[in-house]
Amino acid sequence: MAPPRRLLVAVLLAVAVPLLFLCPAEAGTVGVNYGRVANNLPNPAAVVQLLKQQGVAQVKLYDADPTVLRALANTGIKVVVALPNEQLAAAASRSSYALLWVRRNVGAYYPATQIHGIAVGNEVFASAKNVTAQLVPAMANVHAALARLNLDNAVKVSSPIALTALASSYPSSAGAFREDLAQAVMKPMLDFLAQTGSYLMVNAYPFFAYSGNTGDISLDYALFRPNAGVLDPGNGLKYYSLLDAQLDAVFAAVSKLGNYNGVRVVVSETGWPSKGDANEAGASAANAAAYNGNLARRVLSGNAGTPRRPDADIDVYLFALFNENQKPGPTSERNYGVFYPNQQKVYDVDFVLGGGGGGSQGNGRLGWQENGGPSSGSTSGNPPSGVKVTTGEAWCVANAMVGEQRLQAALDYACGPGGADCKAIQPGAACFEPNTMVAHASYAFNDYYQRKGRSIGTCDFAGAAYVVNQTPKMGKCDLPSTV
Repeated sequence: MAPPRRLLVAVLLAVAVPLLFLCPAEAGTVGVNYGRVANNLPNPAAVVQLLKQQGVAQVKLYDADPTVLRALANTGIKVVVALPNEQLAAAASRSSYALLWVRRNVGAYYPATQIHGIAVGNEVFASAKNVTAQLVPAMANVHAALARLNLDNAVKVSSPIALTALASSYPSSAGAFREDLAQAVMKPMLDFLAQTGSYLMVNAYPFFAYSGNTGDISLDYALFRPNAGVLDPGNGLKYYSLLDAQLDAVFAAVSKLGNYNGVRVVVSETGWPSKGDANEAGASAANAAAYNGNLARRVLSGNAGTPRRPDADIDVYLFALFNENQKPGPTSERNYGVFYPNQQKVYDVDFVLGGGGGGSQGNGRLGWQENGGPSSGSTSGNPPSGVKVTTGEAWCVANAMVGEQRLQAALDYACGPGGADCKAIQPGAACFEPNTMVAHASYAFNDYYQRKGRSIGTCDFAGAAYVVNQTPKMGKCDLPSTV
């Protein structure tokens, strides 16, 4: 069962104020954490049907429950199982224990159940400090067991770390692991990950940093919404999202221990609560939808790289699949789910580009392309057949980081062949001010997006635009959410 979540995450102080996507890399995958600290959840067979309906390709568990693993068989869904913290000591001290665990919890189900990772422990440094020294030996024994069964190439071994493993995290360039962990645990772990071709799992929650520091961190910066960005004086890089800053603090900490550029990072947990106590600033369904929705779109479109590692393709596991009514702690702890236990959505998030709900895959590259015109998708005002249309309020805004040349080309298309109504951004018109390329492009892109029925892909413009779910601020000009 999923352990209680942490209440402390390394704080990245920053004044805030467009989540601006970086140069596209190979797209990552958006998975989900399937926690079960609740007494009202649907049975695993029903859960698997929900995962398939939503297009979820990867799921992370907090144990290796046989009923769940059998339900996931023959679905093609990739699975991460977990060896709980309570079993770390035994797995570290006895290779025979690790072998038996792997036989029972991996070998018995693979390959029908596509287990591709084992999380050895969870946030051990924060929640099970007494076995910190045994973490890497346990990982090594589990990997050796996989090798005995000829599964070591198919199944990777890692261990999720919380940002509390960092002694310093702001600015990102100053990121460093705690002295008690750096040489004793993290360097051996990184050596192990590099040698076995595995990845570093990181649990990162901008919500905690924002909620505890609302006077220093803007909500837009935390939710991937348009903001002025924050300059890191240590490396000269500019940050437009708090999660980027958190991840780059981890990358900086890793680099201080050696050259581990070949070790990928997987965001093994991240999310935003839809409800919280009075003192939990920012906990709301609207903010959860903005955080998870904007993050998912970013990952799926290949824009998940950070300023320090712009070409990284980062897989992300959202926390969590369901609200879990038996989790201890503040109200937020029981309200991280994308779904209620009755399988109704708390808010709308797509797990595949083009929309996973109802099985519609869609086309993630409909609309304007870099060659200056529309792709082979629909060029009419109606969304193509089978392409999901964004529901609720949504706007299309410009991505300033692609530069003015690409914005101008996209703007010319939107206002020309694209058919957007751009009269309002002409000199002297209602939305001419602010007279900036980003503001004018945002107006044009949004008009095009709304006219195309807000179908998935019509807010892309080869990476020059992206969708937001909160009203953009463009001076005194309001961007309509319908045309």
